[in-house]
Amino acid sequence: MIPYVGALSGRDFLDVADLEPAELRELLDLAHSIKAGRWTGRPLEGRHIALLFQKPSHRTRVSFEVGIGRLGGRVTNLTEQDVQLGLRETVGDAARVLDSYVDGVVARLRSHVDLLELAAASEKPVINALTNRSHPCQILADLMTLEEVCGPLVQQKVVYIGDGNNIAVSLIEASELMGFSLTVITPPGYAPPADVVDGSLPAGNRGSGVTLSTDVAHVAGATAIYTDVWASMGQETEREVRRKTFAGYQVNQALMDVTPGAVFMHCLPAHRGEEVTDEVIDGRRSVVFQQAANRLYAQMALMAQLFGAEQ
Repeated sequence: MIPYVGALSGRDFLDVADLEPAELRELLDLAHSIKAGRWTGRPLEGRHIALLFQKPSHRTRVSFEVGIGRLGGRVTNLTEQDVQLGLRETVGDAARVLDSYVDGVVARLRSHVDLLELAAASEKPVINALTNRSHPCQILADLMTLEEVCGPLVQQKVVYIGDGNNIAVSLIEASELMGFSLTVITPPGYAPPADVVDGSLPAGNRGSGVTLSTDVAHVAGATAIYTDVWASMGQETEREVRRKTFAGYQVNQALMDVTPGAVFMHCLPAHRGEEVTDEVIDGRRSVVFQQAANRLYAQMALMAQLFGAEQ
């Protein structure tokens, strides 16, 4: 079989906004084909990928490791202790060293600024596996899931409730690319960054736009209700303050009953009893584990395109 190499070959994937609408469509189509068993290429044969993770990881690490293996590649795992970016050596120096060993880097970093510096200094493709600003690989899996359970993206109304964090940012970028309706509901003062809301994409790529609100009543009409933890990694000292501030933004059964046709989404891990109740996350409308499973297929499609080589 001829390995699949798409239009993204050799490029970085740092944000959803890096893509054109047609490129994102191609990625999703390939991901669906991989999951269905219609495509079984191994374009990473003979290739070695570094996983550079500063933050703890469950879904991200396992899905990337398994995906690289299924595509024929091999993995080197690097922790914060192994590569102390900005401490033992500069980010640029670390990137140039990795360039001489591996065929690509999957980076899960605290700082998006460090990710940008890593990618700028690296000649090999870099994938953003999460930063404080964005989580684009998660959103690829989310779009897959929405298409599986809700149908065409342009027909969807996604309502995100909670902190205007990296998930919210990447959802905004995806909404603008794919044209689905997105409402982001946050407590006052916790909206997504203004630069993202005001225009993360060139005008020609923008879809239907995004609605911001502080009122949970705006869940009405949603086809999917999405939430995330109120305090992300690195915000542990804010957790008690955030629990009080976000208390009225919990996704519980009463909120889900407002939109009886909506599915429930969460990127996981969930803080049960805080942003979501057990009744909702374990309920029949929850698709959170389908989202988690789709991380594998979405990332395989992405790596096939970015890291794959003609043979």
